[in-house]
Amino acid sequence: MKQKNKNKNFKPDLDMYQAMGLSPEVISYGENILEELKERFAAIDRVAEYNQLKVLKAMQEAKVSEACLSGTTGYGYNDLGRDTLEEVYAKIFGTQDALVRPQITCGTHALALALMSNLRPGDELLSPVGKPYDTLEEVIGIRPSKGSLAEYGITYRQVDLLKDGSFDYEGIRQAVNGRTRLVTIQRSKGYQTRPTLSVSAIGELISFLKDLKPDLICMVDNCYGEFVETMEPSQVGADMVVGSLIKNPGGGLAPTGGYIAGTKECVENAACRLTSPGLAKEVGASLGMMNAFYQGLFLAPTVTAGALKGAVFAANVYERLGFAVIPDGREERHDIIQAVTFGTPEGVVAFCKGIQAAAPVDSFVTPEPWDMPGYDSKVIMAAGAFVSGSSIELSADGPIKPPYAVYFQGGLTWYHAKYGILKSLQQLVEERVVSLSDFVENF
Repeated sequence: MKQKNKNKNFKPDLDMYQAMGLSPEVISYGENILEELKERFAAIDRVAEYNQLKVLKAMQEAKVSEACLSGTTGYGYNDLGRDTLEEVYAKIFGTQDALVRPQITCGTHALALALMSNLRPGDELLSPVGKPYDTLEEVIGIRPSKGSLAEYGITYRQVDLLKDGSFDYEGIRQAVNGRTRLVTIQRSKGYQTRPTLSVSAIGELISFLKDLKPDLICMVDNCYGEFVETMEPSQVGADMVVGSLIKNPGGGLAPTGGYIAGTKECVENAACRLTSPGLAKEVGASLGMMNAFYQGLFLAPTVTAGALKGAVFAANVYERLGFAVIPDGREERHDIIQAVTFGTPEGVVAFCKGIQAAAPVDSFVTPEPWDMPGYDSKVIMAAGAFVSGSSIELSADGPIKPPYAVYFQGGLTWYHAKYGILKSLQQLVEERVVSLSDFVENF
């Protein structure tokens, strides 16, 4: 007969965690933190419930049918599934139109497409939230690159956030001029340690910008933010919201793709750039991906909620160990990314090793920093995913440069996100980057 565990509070699932390589000390530390997060998790579930109904309502109103799940090849003329999906996206984001295509290869491509199709030589691009994400630097021409906006005579200006993370409204007022045509607002922090922008804050910024110059095009890089709140930036004045389908809205099922949702003119311009003038949205085969696009979108609110719980858990796990985390363990969330600053490259690498070891795919692989295209320093990435590079799946990455911060996101289920965080902590303990001796009660 199997001997009962002496700890009356011991749960069978904790036995399984030990079988998965976690020490009793790490498990106990995590369980103690989770006891305090029940109300936070309940609030996340309420948002997910609202967004689930919003997605369902959009699909029903657009009359999604079984025929929509079939794909097309060749030119893709009269692709019912593709056209209906774009109607669904427009309804969800509250926009006039949307472009949702597998031919958009990633988030950077979607952003470049939106910028290059709506700016003309002589125009100026403004970022009122500081430096954009690293891969956009070559798109803009901050770092010289073939085909950049700079090569087409489009200039760039930025206004940094104030020290407290708020907008420098006076600096923005001075930066907007007669040549300013498009404003890019990055919702998430990228590889920075600034706050993520809430939808309401984005709305206030857009209102200020439109008062200065009503014909400004306001574009929001919405990556990692979809379905985190009950509203999207397009519902508070953004002319375009842009994102990747291998992040939140793909629900972990979309194998590739990106979207641009916005005004009729902005979307048409993007479609003409993606395909060609005169063809625009009329061509572009869906290549058998419609089923995954629809089902992934349907699951996206609950998948995002699981990832969001993982981010909140990670913040609390590492904040209490003395590491700087953004957002902190109590802040309201506006995207699924959690930044943890270790201050050393060893901390970043150990964290990523733990995340990789928790993956369902390539768990036996050891991630190493490498010269990744589009970045100005070595980057380490942990991502044992079903879809290559999918950051709605459990993943972590970071540049190997000061302040040596790692960026954690994803988890197709909350339980996988939880295990990934505990596995990262286990790796840090084993490599003696952290010690739990002062934090863990007897297990």
